[in-house]
Amino acid sequence: MPRQVCGEEIPEELCERLLVEQPLIKIKLDTRKFGKAVTVIDGFPNDKELLKHLASFFKKKLAAGGTFREEEGRIELQGDHRQRVKQILIEELGINPENILVIS
Repeated sequence: MPRQVCGEEIPEELCERLLVEQPLIKIKLDTRKFGKAVTVIDGFPNDKELLKHLASFFKKKLAAGGTFREEEGRIELQGDHRQRVKQILIEELGINPENILVIS
């Protein structure tokens, strides 16, 4: 697990929780009003602090707007970032590639 993300951008205890639970993360593209593309990252634990830090992390890395939905355990990012999000989850957060599903 890369330490430059955990501890600096995301608190260590939240990062550890994410890696211990190893959730099945689904990444899909949704279309909103006026045909705008939104990348939806689903499957995170329903933890407000974790989602808040992850959403902020992804928004900075991808230079995109976005938000998180605590009750659904998901993050929404403006634009189509499916492949880049998968790459970030694997390389920078240390998520097992088998636990990531990209839906076309």
